[in-house]
Amino acid sequence: MDSGALNQVCQSVYRKFPELKGVKPSVKSQTTGNVQLVFKGSAKTEDGHSLSRTVRVTASESGKILKLSTSR
Repeated sequence: MDSGALNQVCQSVYRKFPELKGVKPSVKSQTTGNVQLVFKGSAKTEDGHSLSRTVRVTASESGKILKLSTSR
């Protein structure tokens, strides 16, 4: 995956999950030719507690998001 496609995917994730802005993903190639990116970050809740968030993205080599999932 080239840097332009990676930036495109990252910007989409940052728009949907602003608390992850600036987080660099871990990138793994899959046997199907796709790429899996994992973003890990945390956010503060209204009552001051920290909430961890993991966003997992499967994207094509061209930067198209095929699957996106999140967990807390």
